[in-house]
Amino acid sequence: MNITIYGDSILKGVLLEDGKYRVNREWEQQFTAAHGLTIRNKAHFGSTIGKAMSVIEKDSAKEYEPGELAVLEFGGNDCDFDWAAIAEHPTGVYACKTPPTQFVAEYREAVRLIRKSGRRPVALTLPPIHSRSYLRFICRDGLNQDNILRWLGDVEAITRWQAHYSALIESIAGMEKLELIDLRKVFLKDGHSPEELLCADGIHPSRLGQELIFRTLSAAMA
Repeated sequence: MNITIYGDSILKGVLLEDGKYRVNREWEQQFTAAHGLTIRNKAHFGSTIGKAMSVIEKDSAKEYEPGELAVLEFGGNDCDFDWAAIAEHPTGVYACKTPPTQFVAEYREAVRLIRKSGRRPVALTLPPIHSRSYLRFICRDGLNQDNILRWLGDVEAITRWQAHYSALIESIAGMEKLELIDLRKVFLKDGHSPEELLCADGIHPSRLGQELIFRTLSAAMA
């Protein structure tokens, strides 16, 4: 069986270690070896559902073996804001990269295209983020943290907004009758702290977090 992954840096395997981003493919190699399949990993750092649509459209025009899967892992970048602009002018009105209504519409279109190609779409919810770590990280080069907090209201607004996008994915899965892998639930129920499961930037899964993703996807395959 073949699996195509469309998503962002989380399923690309991006880690932040020693202050630098790097790609770790260990979880992917373990997964392919354990299940005897091939992964076409088309996830990209910084990708949104809109940015990925051209690739999904192109791929969906091809022929596939019966039962091939296409995994969708989006939302983390879609819900992100222009923090530099907010830090400069905290009284402004700002939209995230992909507003909720647009996110739902584009996600459902991606599902339609994948199904039209004969493949089975699978949706992933978003692993939780750590708001305080993320805020520290985005302000590391001098962005005005007080201004960002003024705009947010409180730091946990970051987590609530990201959780809203994960809930949108669950809603889409219900509307489209998608197979859903609930990464968020697994991360929240795991016994480790968020700081252990995430890198210092508060958003990318650590090696321990990637191992949890591997176990979750393996359980879903079983």
